[in-house]
Amino acid sequence: MKSFLDENFLLTTKTAQDLYHGFAKHQPIIDYHNHLIPQQIVENRSFDNISQLWLYGDHYKWRAMRTNGVDERYITGDATDEEKFIKWAETVPYTLRNPLYHWTHLELKRYFGIEEILSGKNAKAIYDRISEQLQSPEFNVRGLLKKMNVEVICTTDDPIDSLNDHQQFASEKETFKMLPAFRPDKAMNCDRVDELNSYIDQLEKCTDMDISSFQDYCKAIRSRHDFFASNGCCLSDHGINQVYAEDYTEQEIIQIFAKIRNKQDLSLQENLKFKSAMLIYFAELDHEKNWVQQYHLGALRNNNSRMLTILGPDTGWDSIGDFSQATALSKFMNKLDRTDQLAKTIVYNLNPADNELIASMIGNFNDGSIAGKIQFGSAWWFLDQKDGMTKQLNALSNMGLLSRMVGMLTDSRSFLSFPRHEYFRRILCNLFGDDVENGELPDDQEWIGKIIEDICYNNAKAYFRF
Repeated sequence: MKSFLDENFLLTTKTAQDLYHGFAKHQPIIDYHNHLIPQQIVENRSFDNISQLWLYGDHYKWRAMRTNGVDERYITGDATDEEKFIKWAETVPYTLRNPLYHWTHLELKRYFGIEEILSGKNAKAIYDRISEQLQSPEFNVRGLLKKMNVEVICTTDDPIDSLNDHQQFASEKETFKMLPAFRPDKAMNCDRVDELNSYIDQLEKCTDMDISSFQDYCKAIRSRHDFFASNGCCLSDHGINQVYAEDYTEQEIIQIFAKIRNKQDLSLQENLKFKSAMLIYFAELDHEKNWVQQYHLGALRNNNSRMLTILGPDTGWDSIGDFSQATALSKFMNKLDRTDQLAKTIVYNLNPADNELIASMIGNFNDGSIAGKIQFGSAWWFLDQKDGMTKQLNALSNMGLLSRMVGMLTDSRSFLSFPRHEYFRRILCNLFGDDVENGELPDDQEWIGKIIEDICYNNAKAYFRF
């Protein structure tokens, strides 16, 4: 029987072990999509205790605690940080076979050297031990990133963000890079006309431009896109249920925008046409600058309206959606490709039923101009666990070139989430190791090792041009 979380965790064969320890383990991390707070990195924030670092904003843990019968007071309420940690520790033994069990103990071990199994019995002692460690400079946020060998992180930033923190960080010449990513979701969300108008008003102030027409709006968006590029940005990101690809004319969009500025509600068809037009415009800007565009598809958000009213969005009430993806995604990418304006693209899928759909779709638009130009992004959110990662890797292997994949990302708000790269790398090496030992791949560790290194690091470094 193997020991839990030993050096060969998730590596079931000798070949897998050799591949991981020889080729994957020591590769630097390029984390090209996350939700870390730039200000905390600039300020090099220190945390008073593990709850501040580990539990604040982590809706993965919040969902597990609620399922375990923990009162909301100990999750997002007014309980003390120590009380919240103890309630989480009491929940951990009940997370067996949930990826949280693996992540929790990987993070405790990799960052703090704690090899005990967390439970309510040792919660207070571990809380005190980590709180003491957190007082050391090596456990501030930059120290935590360096501990995990992070080379690049790309935060998620709205077009109206000032990027002051990124500018300050760039001037310091740190050992790793922090770059912005352009996330214009609010700029195209016309579900609530009043909220979009408020956003446009903010954009006016940000750009010092009057925005009374759709042409004005496009100019203002472009100015922010240019500003992001001047601050090192080379990728965009979109968090949408599905790609919008309605047919529209320029005159229709001009009229729809006028309705928006006049605070008139839109019909469903007008809503879809506006979103479609904005997606195309963003994509054209990305292509002009040779950026990478990312699309996170398939989340059904804010299902619990009662708790949304109480706690707001991003507090743990989202799930996998069953949206129809193929036709619109094909139409959208084809429209851009027809005029040779399809930028490097990563498509992330949240519904495992659509893995093969996405894996086959990307092959339609890989045109030979760039290796792996159109990517099937790594398993994300509910799928960034052993089974989800394995299914995504297998779908990509069967229908595309896994060897050209740009690897893993955290998509996280936590500075303790970077062992997820290790988790991915171990699963990746185990898949290759199994195939070698089953005689399905040749025993050529030099070549397979190079492929492993490429997926873990080299492909992303070449693809994003950091």
